[in-house]
Amino acid sequence: MSRSHTRLRALVTLTVAGGLLLTGCAGTTGTAEPASTESSGAGSSAGFPVTFEHIYGETVIESAPERVATWGWGATDAVLALGIVPVAIASMDYGGGENRITPWVEEAIADLGGEEPVILDNATYELSVEELLATDPDVLIASYSGLTQEEYDAVTGAGVPVVAPEDALWSTPWRDVIADTGTALGLQAEADQLLADLDEQVADAAAEHPEFDGTTIAYASDDVDTFYLYLPADPRVEILEDLGFVTAESVTALDEGESTFYTTVSAENLDQIDADVIFTQVDSEDALNTFLTSARTTLIPAVAAGAVGAIVGEENVAAISPTALTLPWILPQMVEQLAAATTTAKG
Repeated sequence: MSRSHTRLRALVTLTVAGGLLLTGCAGTTGTAEPASTESSGAGSSAGFPVTFEHIYGETVIESAPERVATWGWGATDAVLALGIVPVAIASMDYGGGENRITPWVEEAIADLGGEEPVILDNATYELSVEELLATDPDVLIASYSGLTQEEYDAVTGAGVPVVAPEDALWSTPWRDVIADTGTALGLQAEADQLLADLDEQVADAAAEHPEFDGTTIAYASDDVDTFYLYLPADPRVEILEDLGFVTAESVTALDEGESTFYTTVSAENLDQIDADVIFTQVDSEDALNTFLTSARTTLIPAVAAGAVGAIVGEENVAAISPTALTLPWILPQMVEQLAAATTTAKG
């Protein structure tokens, strides 16, 4: 498996049926506006203390935190979308460019102003507790992450409350990440509004493209010698379904139970992927050309017919995994690609 695919899988490894996707959302071409323009501090202390139950036990946040640190995927975006610049965030080594910050996070920080956060090295997915504590955080939000028991114990042992993953590592639904972040910051009403706005964006996109409704689709990824199909539990597939697409029956028929969110398909079975449209993600235009023309992938009828929608480039591929900031950032491009592929399929 390639390094980039390994990083992406860590980004989107979800094991719950709600996944990281909206449970009834679709989108427009707009971008999410921050809930406020403050660069530090959170909401009112009126709703505190708040309690979170998670895989390592229970966390109580006594008052609205002023200095917020994040770890994992999605929490940084949620904090920024709620109008706060964190004091520390995880580096983004897939899609983050030379400065290891994704463009949507960089834009949100610039819009909010204030001091830029410390970038915590995330190259090995291991949290440097010392580096984190040096930023003097009031809370660590790590709802969707690989935070270990040892890391959790070290941070909480230093007196910093931690919002840890709910049921399993890398599995908290993305909507829960936003809701939990709002609760932790005393901004639950703002988080609810943010989720409603995201739902509206996706619903608007679906309404603008009635041709998506009922069109069968398969989300596929070809990685050197392994071909992946993503299952309905994957949040990216949920987005496609929220837009009106239907996961092709052949996708679930080929599922061998390897994971809750993907299955691999052998070359001799690729011709069994019967879907009107194929959606894929690739790191480069060269990789896309290979996907569209290789002897292996063209065994898939929709690929042979050219009914393929593709997201190209590490930044864009990373953005497919939905967060408070990535969904409005990538949705217009997704819709454009899907519309072209659907036109080909039905033409």
